[in-house]
Order: sequence, then C-alpha cells, then structure tokens
Amino acid sequence: MASGSEDTPRSPSVRTAARTRGRPRNAGADTAILSATRALLAERGWPDLTIAEVAARAGVAKTTLYRRWPGKADLVVDAMAELFSHLEILDRGSMLQDALATVGQYVDLLQLPETQAALLALSAEADRDPSLRAKVIGKVIDPQRELVYVAWERACARGEVEGETDIDLIFDMICGTLVHRILIKGQPVDEEYLTRFVSVVLAGLAQLRLSGGI
Repeated sequence: MASGSEDTPRSPSVRTAARTRGRPRNAGADTAILSATRALLAERGWPDLTIAEVAARAGVAKTTLYRRWPGKADLVVDAMAELFSHLEILDRGSMLQDALATVGQYVDLLQLPETQAALLALSAEADRDPSLRAKVIGKVIDPQRELVYVAWERACARGEVEGETDIDLIFDMICGTLVHRILIKGQPVDEEYLTRFVSVVLAGLAQLRLSGGI
C-alpha cells in the first residue's frame, strides 16, 4: 500500500486553492475595465455609470470588478490614474520646449470628454468624501506634481536655472489655469494660447529668481 502525502488525493477545494493562490491579476482585463469605465463615464455621466455596464463593456464578470474595486468612485479614480500615468516629461533640449511638449500632453488629456466627465464628477464627490479626496490626490494629482520636480531638476542639470523653487506653486499655476479654461470655461487651448501661457509661467519664474522670491 502506498503511503505519504504525495499519494493522498486532495479535495476539489484544496486543488482550487492551490491553483488560485498567488494568481497574478490579469493586466489585459484591468486595461479593458479601466478603458470601459472612461468610455461609459463620457457617454452616461456619473449618475448613470454602473458596475454592471462597465463589466459588460469590458467583457468580464461583475464579480471581477467587485474583487478589485469596492465601489464606483475607486474604479473611476484608478481609471483616471491609468490615463494620466501616460504623461511624461519630454526632452526637447530646453526648458521652454520641454514645457511646451509636456504641458501639451496634459492639455490633450484634459480635452478628452472622458477626462472632463471624470474630473468634474470626482471633484464633486470628493467634496463630500475626504477619503476619496485623499485617493484622488495620491493616485492622480501627486504623480503629476512629481513631473514638475523632474522638469525642474532637468533644467537645473542643464544650467538653465539653479537652486530650489516652489514646485507646488508652479504645479497649481499650470493645472489651475488649464482646468479652469478647459473644464470650467469650456474654451480650447490651441498652440498659440499654449505658447503664451507657458512663456508667461517661465517669465514669472525668472522674475521671482531675480527679485529673490525663490
């Protein structure tokens, strides 16, 4: 008679646990879910966005979403975080050209209907939910702010600027102006406006350095 644990039949539940333990998340499914969330948000708006519709659009079961996101707000935060994660500091050889290229990417994202629907909805919801506000800051806003640090350090390495600066102020100037123009006023940002805006921001930084404000 054979002996030892190797020959002892395992129950179906044990076999299932062995197969699923440590199973990695399906990156393809995550991408499909987040993309479906953004598309449906643009089509339906926040009040009519449902987990069931997102699951159907993404081709996954509702349970797949509920295992990963406890609610609609968390799902939308991650959908926006994934979208903005594609922003990067582009190297165009100078601080001005880098800023034009990088801020241009940000403008392109802000002008997408799904971005506008998500940011306006999250802003309203976060006003009533401090925990949601913290998630938006941590997952969406802070990574964008980090890009300003990277850009400043690159300009310092080139010798275009030196010392420290108020990164939060620069970030607020860029995001505040563009969000106000695009989402609040509903006006586009074309190449001419973008060039004037970036030039004013950089000129302001230069003036602050000359006056000892930074």
